[in-house]
Amino acid sequence: MTVPNSTTFSHLTFILVGIPGLEPWHPWISIPFTLMYMAAVLGNCGLLLLIATQRRLHEPMFIFLSMLAVADLILSTSTVPNTLAIFWFGPKAISFSACLIQMFFVRFGLATESDILLAMGFDRYVAICDPLRYTTVLTNANIGKIGTAIVIKSFCIVVCVVFLLNRLPFCASNVIPHSYCESIGVARLACADITLNIWFGFSVVLLTIVVEVVFIAVSYVLILRAVFKLPTKDARLKALSTCGSHVCIILLFYIPAFFTLLTHAFGHNIPQHIHILLANLYVLVAPVLNPVVYAMKTKQLWEQMICVLSQTGKWF
Repeated sequence: MTVPNSTTFSHLTFILVGIPGLEPWHPWISIPFTLMYMAAVLGNCGLLLLIATQRRLHEPMFIFLSMLAVADLILSTSTVPNTLAIFWFGPKAISFSACLIQMFFVRFGLATESDILLAMGFDRYVAICDPLRYTTVLTNANIGKIGTAIVIKSFCIVVCVVFLLNRLPFCASNVIPHSYCESIGVARLACADITLNIWFGFSVVLLTIVVEVVFIAVSYVLILRAVFKLPTKDARLKALSTCGSHVCIILLFYIPAFFTLLTHAFGHNIPQHIHILLANLYVLVAPVLNPVVYAMKTKQLWEQMICVLSQTGKWF
């Protein structure tokens, strides 16, 4: 399928072309993407099923982990199937309303995941620094309030992003050099001033992700200070091990996020296909690895998984 001439533009339709410059390689690139997406879906669904069915895992840390799994599923499912369709069948037409819907879920998944990581950092802070109040601070009611606040806050921010894009007139090319609808990428096709869109997006990053990273860093400074005051080496190692999986997940999410943002802002000499490839990996790597990291580094989760597998083996 060839890309339609950009002069035959309808403001109701856009064309997603995948990764510009790598079109001959799309079928080959689709193989690891397919495997990673299947791993993300199976891993996160399996994690949700395990937490839901095992009463021993009905604790704040694992409830937040289940929220993270849902955010991972939203993030990967809103982008990867569409990307694979382009890799397999060529450039794809998408209506403007469908583009806005996809953009909403991508942004919503990213926003909620960042907020959940902050909530998980607070969970570890209370567990290590104030363990006697852990059960009274992180009650089911309070966890529900935290989850509701995360959803409302993320929804309000994303709706503003979508609204600012929806108001723009489009009268130039309708070809989006990407595999999914990304807000600034679509805004650049508008025949109007997009300064407000750019500054609002920058402000959201600055006031949410950067602030959340600072709070997470402060919480772990306090956690480390409390850990090194513990009387025995075994107690210190046990406390650190409970935070190890969370630290790994934080790094998996924020390092690619900041790298992608920095390359978009300052990497003007980086080829476009590298930008697009990084953007695709960014929404897929964390959903794939999060369940693996938590399963491998959280003893309680690992033990419950082994128990379920052994019982299943006996049943067969």
